[in-house]
Amino acid sequence: MYMVRPPQVVDVPLDLASGSLDLAEVGPARPIGKILSERLNLSSKGVEDILKLAADRKVRFGDAAVALGLATTDEVLVALAEQFQYPYSPQDRHKASAELVVLSRPFSQQAEAIRGVRSQMMRHVFRDKEGPRALAIVSPDSGDGKTYLAANLAVSLAQMGGRTLIMDADLRSPRLHDVFRVPNGVGLSSVLLGRAEAQIIQSVSEVPGLFVLPVGISPPNPLELIERPAFGRLMAKLMACFDHVIVDTPAGRYGADAQAIADRCGATLLVARRDSSRVDALQALIGSLSESPARLVGVVLNEF
Repeated sequence: MYMVRPPQVVDVPLDLASGSLDLAEVGPARPIGKILSERLNLSSKGVEDILKLAADRKVRFGDAAVALGLATTDEVLVALAEQFQYPYSPQDRHKASAELVVLSRPFSQQAEAIRGVRSQMMRHVFRDKEGPRALAIVSPDSGDGKTYLAANLAVSLAQMGGRTLIMDADLRSPRLHDVFRVPNGVGLSSVLLGRAEAQIIQSVSEVPGLFVLPVGISPPNPLELIERPAFGRLMAKLMACFDHVIVDTPAGRYGADAQAIADRCGATLLVARRDSSRVDALQALIGSLSESPARLVGVVLNEF
């Protein structure tokens, strides 16, 4: 994987004489019981009650705390996030949409499926500096889950520590500004028209390392803007600045927009919805993408 910033290296001393490995600095820094005790200001008796119930029922400390009414499920998840050092934001606290399941429901079936897609993309797209660092997410029709996948995939990539940009290139029906709840007064269309302003790329406060480039004002001539040299120059600059660039595109039924965007990304991931996407529409989109210099890296069947 290409890294703009050097990755953190954990120094794990190895005693060559004995062949033993010192794991003192590897893994969670503090036990969840200590984190919860500090966060909730639990009394000594409360901690003892939790430990006793956990031992009696053979459950985890957090589960026992919830069973006793001394902690909520969200409080336990926040403590786990601190323990294992990953971003988590309960739905009642974060500003982003409930669609961001990787952020609000990290242990759900949907979030696990997104992480599975992320693993495949790390192997086949973001593997080394010579390969593409931008991935266009395409689908035949509106409602296939293209934006849902793009947004959650971007969050999951940022959770691994790299600088990740999610770009809304759907100049026809943009939604990413609603998903991430960011202003949409200026954005991609401003850049392509030569009217870029400061702070056009916005950070996501809940996820360190994640940035959003919204569409801005939807233009009347989206395909012409995308096909201008300015879009190619912009993509080259973004790929040099970020570890991962995820690009949401218009549905294939709108015409050649998605193919033109994919041409400048280098890699494409196709999304189809179970029991909804038509085979002929999928075949037509795959056929158009086969003429693109971008590599089609896979197809995701959306069941959610």
